[in-house]
Amino acid sequence: MASSSTLFDLLPDLRPIYPNTVYIAGLLSSDSGLTPDQRAELVSHCLTRACVFAELNVLQFLLADQQAQPYVDLGVRDDDGIGLVTLAIHGFGSESDRDVEREECVRLLISQGADLNADQAGWTPLHHAALLSPPTLISYLMTHGCSVFALTRRNLTPLDIVTAHSVLPGREDVALLLQEAMRGEGWTGGKLDDKRRLLDDKRKRLSKQRAIRDGVEKVLGLDARWWGDIDYSWSDSDSEDEDATEDIYTPPPDYSSMLVFSPPALPQIFESLITNFRPSFRDSQPANSLYMLARFACLTCDHTWLEDLIIGAADAIEETFFERADDITCLVFWLRNTTIWLHLLRCDNSINEACEMLGSFELIEEVINSVFVFIIRYAERRIDQLLDAALLDFSPLPAEMDSVQFESEWSFLRSLTGKKKTTSAAPPPPLRPTVPPTPPSPNRPASPSGSISASTSRSFSSLRQSFARARAGSQTTPIQALFSDGPPQTSIADITSFMTALHTLLTLSDVNPALTTQLWSQVMYWTSCEMFNRILTRKKYLCRSRALQISMNLLALEEWAEQMGLPRGVQSHFNPVRDLLNWLQCLSSITDFSNLVATIQTLQHINPLQMRRAVREYKYEVNEGRMTEECVQYLTQLQKDWERHRVKLGVEALRKERDTDRDSISSYATESHSISGVASTPSIASSESSMGQHAIDLLFEKTQEKAAWEPVKPPQVLGELLDSRHMLPLAFPSDPRMLSALPVLVDDTPSNLLLTPDSRSSSQTSGAGSMQWRSRDKTLREVNVGTLLWVDGVRSAARWTRLTQPIDEEELQTEEVEDGLEPESLKINTHITPLTRKPSGRSKGRLSQAGDAETTPVE
Repeated sequence: MASSSTLFDLLPDLRPIYPNTVYIAGLLSSDSGLTPDQRAELVSHCLTRACVFAELNVLQFLLADQQAQPYVDLGVRDDDGIGLVTLAIHGFGSESDRDVEREECVRLLISQGADLNADQAGWTPLHHAALLSPPTLISYLMTHGCSVFALTRRNLTPLDIVTAHSVLPGREDVALLLQEAMRGEGWTGGKLDDKRRLLDDKRKRLSKQRAIRDGVEKVLGLDARWWGDIDYSWSDSDSEDEDATEDIYTPPPDYSSMLVFSPPALPQIFESLITNFRPSFRDSQPANSLYMLARFACLTCDHTWLEDLIIGAADAIEETFFERADDITCLVFWLRNTTIWLHLLRCDNSINEACEMLGSFELIEEVINSVFVFIIRYAERRIDQLLDAALLDFSPLPAEMDSVQFESEWSFLRSLTGKKKTTSAAPPPPLRPTVPPTPPSPNRPASPSGSISASTSRSFSSLRQSFARARAGSQTTPIQALFSDGPPQTSIADITSFMTALHTLLTLSDVNPALTTQLWSQVMYWTSCEMFNRILTRKKYLCRSRALQISMNLLALEEWAEQMGLPRGVQSHFNPVRDLLNWLQCLSSITDFSNLVATIQTLQHINPLQMRRAVREYKYEVNEGRMTEECVQYLTQLQKDWERHRVKLGVEALRKERDTDRDSISSYATESHSISGVASTPSIASSESSMGQHAIDLLFEKTQEKAAWEPVKPPQVLGELLDSRHMLPLAFPSDPRMLSALPVLVDDTPSNLLLTPDSRSSSQTSGAGSMQWRSRDKTLREVNVGTLLWVDGVRSAARWTRLTQPIDEEELQTEEVEDGLEPESLKINTHITPLTRKPSGRSKGRLSQAGDAETTPVE
């Protein structure tokens, strides 16, 4: 007893940092000597500490011990009004290994009747739990007294806490649980919920757009600065300019819609606005600036000013993309800006007549045609690097293709190489020479071409390939391919990935959908011709197994066109290749003359010369049937008839060409005597152009299905090989307002399409519905003050930042009245010099030698 009394002579610690049950039991015993207030202080402190540190055993002891129960207060709060349940919830996440004990502490407190009211800020335990607790505890709180509709002082529900602007990372399950609980009690959402949903949709859309942008950058090797710092909206949900009036297309003739210049300053303007202008995503400053310069030249100056401006700008634009033919961003940028420039000039009724008489529209169309060809050449060069390995040599089913044996191969040597190690033979290099990087001239130059050499089965290279196939055979397992030392095999996915990236870049850059359609039509025509010629001239492809293999790769290209929403007419260019492959797959099984005739009638896109060569060079497989002698003789006779027909057509073509030249000379002589005379003899090129323009106009009709669009037919092939250098005519819509049409990005195209372009699950039917496009006339005509810096140049740009003295309007009006002027004298009186069909005598790219060319009307 003496030692015990000595122990309690000292004041015991009533606020232990880490309380335990033994220490608490000793202080609460009857012989501890503590007063009731001291006992209450001890129990309150230990209860708080047990909730903070999730000491479940201490909490259970305090709630069950008879000595502690009189002093337990479950409604105790701190200075901020935080209760015991909220204190226990605050510890979630700090020590994840004790979250289970902490959740049990909360459940125990609630079962014993702990206070669940809000604190001073109006936060209930459910508000705190929405941020920190697991969904199981949140569900327990909602069923034991906590309302999901409880509001804080700022009118926030527990759902608003975790999804005020966007869902907190890691709390998506909690947000869904709270949302469903609120809807179950009749909640239909409010303004904040609508705002939150819109923000979530925007965040998902931006995330998808960034993924698409990164994919385009990776495939095409673009500079990240091309996109700029602004997050553009790539969505198609924005409303169109349905209220577009004539004032939008033809602004009033005042200086607010003009840019003043003088002819000596044109070289500096072109250097700043065109040559040194850095292309960027969806930037139309050059087009708008050139349009406003043209309005000033046409409405206030001599017609030579307008001619100098348009021809000089066209020359500068051509020189710019000629020097940067491999920069796809530069090509796409100037294709869009020249198209917008043409749209602005043609839609403006105050200047379009003058531009028409000067031939400015034809000049700008030639520039568009040139940059259009450069983009086509860029695509052809990239596809040409992959065409052999991806379309002709790639096998979707390598195990089945490797087991094929041909009669011309020395199969008895296969057993001699059976014990050697299996090696995967790399695809043979392309047999065509390197494609020149740029075309020689802007007038739609010829596509890259080279010599195509045929390979025979008796060559040593073919024999080596036969040995390699024999060594590999069907025993090569996929796991062996994973550990091969060679480079990864080129597949059809490499081509479709590049085409998807280029098509996405054109679409996001707001290139006119009619131009995009014609661009892919030309690229597919070139690809079809190259595939056809290489199959027909290389004997290794003239067999049944290779025809089946190439048909599967060709199907992937057609499905890609459907995924991109292109008209089915684009796929019609593959008809010759498809007929040739069908002929190769069935010619060995034709044993009846009637069957041969029926088969030939179904192959409408290949001629007898091509059929005969395929039969003559055909590579028969082991145990494969042969065509009967009667059928071979019929094909030979058909070939001779076709050759006679070809000579007849050639003579008729030469006669038509001679007649056309004679009519052109006579019309030129007539025009030289009479300026008003116009040649009226139509040519073949003009008829093709009119047909192409009519087809383009149909694309913009909302009621017309795009499946009905057909490209201009290429000239009939009279020989064996197709002409891949032939260029289909580029057509523009007859309505100038359609030049501002913007493409529509397919919303349900997966963002990872650039990484997995051969995904078949997302393919769409391009034939259904009309071509998707929208109009943005107002936004295309927005010009900011920064445009003046490009026109004025760097040296005079500082004057735009100088402070000017305020103008007194009353004083200005008084001075105008004293001078006999009207207050409206700030407006200009436009005049247009009468134009004739006689040219100004200037040469392309040089300024006119007008006497008053050095002084502007403003000066």
